[in-house]
Amino acid sequence: MTTLDPTPASLPAALAEPTVPVRRGWIGLVFAANLGVWMAFFTPIQVLLPQQIERIAPGDKETMLAVVTGLGALAAVLANPLAGALSDRTCLRILGREFGRRHVWTAGGAVLGAAALVLLAQQRTILGVAVGWVAAQVCFNAMLASLTAAIPDRVPVVQRGAVSGWVGIPQALGLVLGAVLVTAVVTGNSAGYLAIAVAILVLSLPFALLTPDDRLPREHRPVLRARALFASMWISPRRHPDFAWAWITRFLVQLGNALGTLYLLYFLTDGVRHPDPEGGLLVLILLYTLGMMLTAVVAGRLSDRSGRRKIYVIVSGLIMAVAALLLAIAPVWPMAIVAALLLGAGYGVYLSVDAALITQVLPRATDRAKDLGVINIANSAPQVLGPALSAPLVVHLGGYPTLYAVTAAVTLVGSALVVKIRSVP
Repeated sequence: MTTLDPTPASLPAALAEPTVPVRRGWIGLVFAANLGVWMAFFTPIQVLLPQQIERIAPGDKETMLAVVTGLGALAAVLANPLAGALSDRTCLRILGREFGRRHVWTAGGAVLGAAALVLLAQQRTILGVAVGWVAAQVCFNAMLASLTAAIPDRVPVVQRGAVSGWVGIPQALGLVLGAVLVTAVVTGNSAGYLAIAVAILVLSLPFALLTPDDRLPREHRPVLRARALFASMWISPRRHPDFAWAWITRFLVQLGNALGTLYLLYFLTDGVRHPDPEGGLLVLILLYTLGMMLTAVVAGRLSDRSGRRKIYVIVSGLIMAVAALLLAIAPVWPMAIVAALLLGAGYGVYLSVDAALITQVLPRATDRAKDLGVINIANSAPQVLGPALSAPLVVHLGGYPTLYAVTAAVTLVGSALVVKIRSVP
């Protein structure tokens, strides 16, 4: 459970455990902000970067895409916990007015990230694409660190499953809306990047401008020393075993997700041999999102009411593993449709419940954003390791059937390990 000051009454609002349920307006604005950041994350990975890289290096597109996305994910691994740690320590005063510690990172990441996408749209070399994508990943991970911390900052434990369900939906819906935006609304790769840049500003800035952001009194600010800051990124598994197991389970499930989704467009082209791979990808994304929306909030609310988290995580992993096995056994279009719906349903349960579970094993209230940033390494690191594993699996070790069989195994093991967590039922 979260470690609080022994005299909770003395804690400022920024550090106290929230008790007042958040309202629908707040949920709607944080939903929109997350929608913007996930559109900016996933639309380039699934649509824009593959298109751009295929034009630059058509004969080596798989390897180059793996390099670019891997470098971006490595940047995310470093940027997210660092931005979170700085957010935990932010006491900002401008022209005599004091600001909260989160929203400046949300707004700043949105503005600078949009600028990075504009620059990325102009790149005509693999090096330029890699640099642009790394810059975008740094900015959007600064945003993500502050947005993720909003849940334990403001949402009571008894409401976190449902709210996490709403916050999780944008991970799939962002890709759907982003794909529609860059394939049906605007035409051209550069126009697609510009459209996503505008979308993230429109969707994310209202949350930063219109919702409360508790100020951190300077006397409660952790000391900012570089050595201590980087040392704090290590959270002892011996002292905090539940946090460690939560990290491992998240890492393995997200590794399975990375293995299964990175080459989806190429899978439809070369494995399924779909006559319209980009159109087929959009259909699968829509079905995936439908499955996720049908389960995320419902599973979160059921988990809140029962007080149980782990059984939902295990069931979600089983569903996702079955979906991956279907692709391994029968790489045909009808089976891809079924697998997309199942994968979305399983991932919706996983996202809402596991996100709520993680907020209940954070070591310290003073380090919420940093600790969630460490958890987010488990989201980002698989994007580095995933390309390194998936490329040889596809090219040398059996192709897409092997890739999706490995995806199923990793996902199943990851979800099952949640039983090691003791403090959360």
